[in-house]
Amino acid sequence: MNVGSRTGTRSGSLRVEGASLYFEVRGAGPVLLISQSGEGDAGRSRDLVDRLEADYTVVTYDRRGLSRSVLDDPESGVTLVQHADDVHRLLAEVTDEPARMLGCSLGASIGLHVAVGHPEQLATLVAHEPVSPRLLPPGRRAEHQHELAEIQRVHRAEGLAGTLQLVAKVLGIDPHSTEVEPGLTPMPMSPQRIRNFDFFVEQDFSAIIGDTLDVAAVGRTPTRIVPAVGRATPETVFDRACAVALADLRGEVVRVFPGGHNGNTSHPSAYAEALRAALN
Repeated sequence: MNVGSRTGTRSGSLRVEGASLYFEVRGAGPVLLISQSGEGDAGRSRDLVDRLEADYTVVTYDRRGLSRSVLDDPESGVTLVQHADDVHRLLAEVTDEPARMLGCSLGASIGLHVAVGHPEQLATLVAHEPVSPRLLPPGRRAEHQHELAEIQRVHRAEGLAGTLQLVAKVLGIDPHSTEVEPGLTPMPMSPQRIRNFDFFVEQDFSAIIGDTLDVAAVGRTPTRIVPAVGRATPETVFDRACAVALADLRGEVVRVFPGGHNGNTSHPSAYAEALRAALN
């Protein structure tokens, strides 16, 4: 592992199978790993991390294939099992104690795999709107897998503009909503973020469609799992349905967090308070 630092942040590069994984560590206290949604890299939740670092050692990272986490073979694709193994190795690098984990969207799906494969590493997983069709009954599962495949088709034909609209529709995101907290760090659609979004749609969507999650094992894992949804996420969309199905599977009550699918970025202060309550 190569490690560097800048004010308040320690960064590193960890060799994992088939890739180099970039990560950042901030704060002090129990380890809290944040696995991001969508095309988000280690900086995606910086406003949220600002509000958590006094209480937790917060670990964020670029998923393999995004930003600074480079694949040895760019054509090799990814699986959720690989993503989970990356988290397993990253947690082993930063702590020898059971950690807390916030998984947002795809990050929550990754967290479920870690909770099944390495429950000793996770004390608590807060699973915010996992994009895990396998949690749903077969008919609904196939419907939403088809939705994701259709987004990939549109992405190849029309590029980013049409894709963003479809992703927002499928995940219940209102792109025109002005309900956000003041003073957020700008997150423009930079060239790097566009490249990340392309990888997310082409590679991570395929990983979700081909997911092999053992749902029965999710029900049995000793890791404490807290299913969560965004207050503004419509009840009809599949990510919310997955969180509800997870809660039913675990015999838990769904926690309602501020904002919608991306409440971690739109409402970082209120989200941090809700996350503390869920973790405690």
